[in-house]
Amino acid sequence: MRVGDLIRGSLLLAAAATVLVMERRHRARPYVESRSTHTTRNLAIAGLAAVTVQLLEAPVVMPLARTVARRRWGLSHAIGGPPWLRGVLAVLLLDYTLYLWHIVVHRVPWLWRFHLVHHVDLDLDATTGLRFHAGELAASIPWRAAQVVVLGVSPATLTVWQSLTLASVLFHHSNTRLSDRMERALSWIVTTPRMHAIHHSVNPAQLQSNFSSGLAVWDRLHRTARFDAAAGDVAVGVRGFLDPGEVSLPRVLGLPFETTVSAADATPAPSVAQS
Repeated sequence: MRVGDLIRGSLLLAAAATVLVMERRHRARPYVESRSTHTTRNLAIAGLAAVTVQLLEAPVVMPLARTVARRRWGLSHAIGGPPWLRGVLAVLLLDYTLYLWHIVVHRVPWLWRFHLVHHVDLDLDATTGLRFHAGELAASIPWRAAQVVVLGVSPATLTVWQSLTLASVLFHHSNTRLSDRMERALSWIVTTPRMHAIHHSVNPAQLQSNFSSGLAVWDRLHRTARFDAAAGDVAVGVRGFLDPGEVSLPRVLGLPFETTVSAADATPAPSVAQS
């Protein structure tokens, strides 16, 4: 293992440990299911997703990033500047285009059925941030490849962005109650647990808001930000799937293939409500 990979892994473990401690000490919502059942299910779904990434995404996206760097393709190379500035620009644009992808999976019916597996979790916490159907990750590969080519993303930049995004996802999915003052301050910079709890609300209007995964600025710029509930007051889940029996592991794995599952309300009802 390379030193860089070791450092990256250690930092991610430290971030995950910090989030878990925060959840334990400052829990926002009581759990609907037993934590062992909930965690085991989420990690099983995450394990299948991880296999998909290793078998399908990694052999495509990382070699593509090496080709992009070698041939100097993409927007960041066209703009020019020192390597560090191109890297920062690429990370920002990767984060923005991930925001756009998140909206796409909510709006396109067949993609929503895969993304629904993430949203029907009744107990939003850090493990939910890992709970994505393998089919959704497979479907995202062309988008990720386009991000790399169009934006001009190098392997190093891709690795940095993936690490930052994973840390952010664990944080804002966490079942953590922050102080109002901290929430207000952080929500101007990054997506917070309160913001993302609202995104996981059973309320359709709240569901169609707070799509950012890293920087919160994208929601504010596009007026898809909402701050109209506290993290502890949000009822998490999707209407029609609020019975624990409806979210068993076999059911959620097969959910994308149930043609009777309808798409989320595609009519956006966003508004920026200051906290």
